[in-house]
Amino acid sequence: MRVLALETSAKACSAAVTDDGLVLASAFQCTGLTHSRTLMPMVESMLKNADLTAADCDAIAVANGPGSFTGIRIGVSAAKGLAFALNKPTVGISTLEAMAWNVRLVDGLIVCAMDARRQQIYNALFQAEGERLTRLTPDRPIGLEDLAAELKNSEKRKIVVGDGGTLCYNYLSEAGISCFLAPPHLLQQNAISVALAAEEALRDGRAVSAQELLPVYLRPPQAERLRDRQAKQK
Repeated sequence: MRVLALETSAKACSAAVTDDGLVLASAFQCTGLTHSRTLMPMVESMLKNADLTAADCDAIAVANGPGSFTGIRIGVSAAKGLAFALNKPTVGISTLEAMAWNVRLVDGLIVCAMDARRQQIYNALFQAEGERLTRLTPDRPIGLEDLAAELKNSEKRKIVVGDGGTLCYNYLSEAGISCFLAPPHLLQQNAISVALAAEEALRDGRAVSAQELLPVYLRPPQAERLRDRQAKQK
């Protein structure tokens, strides 16, 4: 089962192709350049260097949220376009679930964290045991203070991962909660994990059509929040 996966949820941008758990090709960039400039050239170069085409893949996967409104929109739009053109099924993978795959080989409580600003993160908790992940919470926006209160009595080994991982790790550590930060090469979101999670989703029959693939936003875009705030002030 060959999967082409895209990840554009935050600052990093990546693409990967996996085949039954084997990584055939991958490309990763975290330079702050606009994903609309880098994603498709990255995909094309990666596939060309691996002597593959998108048509060689059985499905198109993408991290479909939560994350940056613009980043998620770029990734989902690209995945939908490829799937429409090639008549391939798609798989939308939670950004937080995919980052948990980065560290699933370490047994413990995985604390997934994306910086949502204002002392909040997008978060989900997973239990890793014997290479298997069990979801413990839904994807959610949560304040760091509330997360610390939730975790303070847990005696499980805690591994923090994600582009908001350093922020979360520092806050929890200062609150006296023992935890570990994923190493730099596993900390950021990565399309390889999206592809591996998508392989499992495909085996479980969770593929959807390109038309059905949708982004998942846990909060309204910043522009909408500003508009609503201004409307209330009038």
